[in-house]
Amino acid sequence: MWRRTYLLLVAIRLWFALSPSYLHPDENFQGPEVIAGEIFSYPVRRTWEFTNDNPIRSVFPLWPVYGLPMLLLRWLWIGNGNDGEIRPIVVFWTLRVLMFLISFVLEDWALHELIPSPRHRRVAVLLVASSYVTWTYQTHTFSNSIETLVVAWSLVLIQRIVDAKQQSTLLSSFGLGIVAVFGIFNRITFPAFLLIPGLRLIPHFLKRPLSLAVLVSAALVTSLVAIALDTAFYSSGPVTWADLISRPHGLHPWYQHSLANLPLLLGPAAVLFATKPHLSIRLYSAISGLAVLSIFQHQEARFLLPTVPLILSSVQLPTNKALLRVWAGAWIIFNLFLGVLMGIYHQGGIIPGQVFLASQPDATTAIWWKTYSPPIWLLNGKNEVLQTKDVMGIKGDDLLIQLTSLATCDTPADRRNQEYLKEKNGTYLMAPASATWLDPYLSNKGLQGLRFREVWRYRQHLNLDDLDIGDDGLWNTLTRVVGRRGLVAWRVTKSC
Repeated sequence: MWRRTYLLLVAIRLWFALSPSYLHPDENFQGPEVIAGEIFSYPVRRTWEFTNDNPIRSVFPLWPVYGLPMLLLRWLWIGNGNDGEIRPIVVFWTLRVLMFLISFVLEDWALHELIPSPRHRRVAVLLVASSYVTWTYQTHTFSNSIETLVVAWSLVLIQRIVDAKQQSTLLSSFGLGIVAVFGIFNRITFPAFLLIPGLRLIPHFLKRPLSLAVLVSAALVTSLVAIALDTAFYSSGPVTWADLISRPHGLHPWYQHSLANLPLLLGPAAVLFATKPHLSIRLYSAISGLAVLSIFQHQEARFLLPTVPLILSSVQLPTNKALLRVWAGAWIIFNLFLGVLMGIYHQGGIIPGQVFLASQPDATTAIWWKTYSPPIWLLNGKNEVLQTKDVMGIKGDDLLIQLTSLATCDTPADRRNQEYLKEKNGTYLMAPASATWLDPYLSNKGLQGLRFREVWRYRQHLNLDDLDIGDDGLWNTLTRVVGRRGLVAWRVTKSC
């Protein structure tokens, strides 16, 4: 029964990995889009973290996580005699499957090593496998998702160092040196999760200084490789040893996490965390990470992803059968609801929308309104001629001004079925169907003003950033956002 349930949950995890929801722009802009521009000929957009005079992002972790799979995919593509570039959407789905695999293998494997009790281990693995966070965030290309795995395996290596014999201790110390540096270059918040678990190493290193020497040596070599890669990436010319020394690139309300973000991620398990915790090194790691991250004002729920498997594997289920059934029902409903919401509908039309625009021969301008920033590397080379304008939060009147200046002239071809595709230029507006502000303008068929022709619609799209409860009330807002869910593409023209 346990194994069948676990395999079902793994299948659910894979299904969500292959759903096109878009949780946050950082899942593209801080990872795949950067490396895709280096390996393939896709024009990409680098965010300020990479273009600033003092960049704050390291590319070192991106190469093994995203670069190697892309290089392998390109090698297989060319090796099979294919001409031309791989379609970006193929790369996108390859990375999603990769994130599923490393989550399934590395996260679950770490839990097996960290939990000695077979009974407790089965409960912990099922809780983690049935969490919507595992289904959604962990199968997306977030640096936070990678951090979750790095934290878990750092704890595994610390446990091996403390428990193992001399030979295994040296190997684990070597591995921890590499993993720890990788974690720091991936996210500077990573050490927060090792503050308390790392204390276990002090007595061991005092007795066996050779283990410390091996760890430090591995960390120094890994740091040198990371700094060299970052310096080469951010430098315009060839990199010399002098460059690595003189101008290296590389390291660079408080209750929000505790009262809002953590309950959002854990749901009913937050009650067990508060009332029935199982004291363990995993729990101490989660608490130290939560405490340190709560110091900083910028607090997003995904920053706490590493705490989710650590906490879920450190709680005790209710012993009373009636309470257990109530809790289990609440847990299932919570994760199914959040899983469908975040894993399918949340900004779900953006990826399919980019694939649609890539296939439109006349598209030269695309204006995205009331959505997340679209990843332009998915345009399959179309971005060489297609200008993407992200006007996410501007007011409707300002949107009309922009559309009026960018819309192409209305022609007889625009009024016939697919004839507009033969035009040389075309302006498209990508906006959620719930944007009711547009309604008065969509029916315009006269000679004056803008004309909106709906050419594409993707139903599985919810825009949770368009909630206006203060003006419309809760029920009217939900009716609008949920009842009129979907992302729509309009081809916009005007009289000339």
